[in-house]
Amino acid sequence: MKQQTSVNIRETATRTIGLEAAAIRSLEQYIDDDFERTVELIAQCEGRVVITGIGKSAAIAQKIVATLNSTGTPAIFMHAADAIHGDLGMVRENDIVLCISKSGESPEIKVLVPLVKNFGNTLVAMVGKKDSFLARSAQFVLNTSVEQEACPNNLAPTSSTTAQLVMGDALAVCLIELKGFTAADFAKFHPGGTLGKRLYLKVEDLRKLHEAPKVKLNSSLREIIVEISSKMLGVTAVLDDAGQLMGIITDGDLRRMLEKNIDPQGITAKDIMSVNPKAIQEEELAVNALEMMRQYDITQLLAMRGDHYAGIIHLHDLIREGII
Repeated sequence: MKQQTSVNIRETATRTIGLEAAAIRSLEQYIDDDFERTVELIAQCEGRVVITGIGKSAAIAQKIVATLNSTGTPAIFMHAADAIHGDLGMVRENDIVLCISKSGESPEIKVLVPLVKNFGNTLVAMVGKKDSFLARSAQFVLNTSVEQEACPNNLAPTSSTTAQLVMGDALAVCLIELKGFTAADFAKFHPGGTLGKRLYLKVEDLRKLHEAPKVKLNSSLREIIVEISSKMLGVTAVLDDAGQLMGIITDGDLRRMLEKNIDPQGITAKDIMSVNPKAIQEEELAVNALEMMRQYDITQLLAMRGDHYAGIIHLHDLIREGII
């Protein structure tokens, strides 16, 4: 390795991004009949999409597999080198095989392709050379040609792998729309972590963590303070004798009342409550509660079951669950 020379790091980084951005933009001209037919075939496929490649293309293949699986299209990765040493057995009758290669001429690809064709599976090539062995052998070709790698030696796969990745995303997004894959469907495949919780965790799930604080219209100041303190949510709902919601009292309301030097004797809930409190239905997603709290700059919401008060959802609940 030669001794390091002086370089403008920012300039090099900017040039790299520019070259890769140009490579992505050029993909638009390659969205053709083969691409459209490939999407339709995958959407109708009764098997899986088996995605294979060698070298850096193999790494891209694994990412595309992960994206397809998470968006409702069954997919599996098969390393091209391992395929010709036994892993080809994972290919089933109804599977579509997507082979990714920049050159389309790798030795492993040349061995693998005839075997796949002998199995009778549909072969789709994602390839950077339209006149390559792989492109000529495939029923459908997804063109990911690039004019130049971002590598200054025009050798290391950079622009080409970026183009492959984006073409894979284009496939996945088209399949999402074609299949009508919804956020609810997405949540089924992502039950863990913050993303999953944002998609399935409901207000009801969080309000159940606390006993619902409540006082009556004629509850005394002492009763109000005890209720707010004992439930540790900084708030209590105010209900009438029939159990209907009439208002809300927060610890902030108590402080503001005391600051006015009002005689606390004889003060009841109806004297200091705020009417028309902010509320959310308990079947709503918890992330919607977060948006309301941000909108109104508050830290808790009343959770409602129809017209009936059910409990409180607090900002701390959302933080603890990683929704924020």
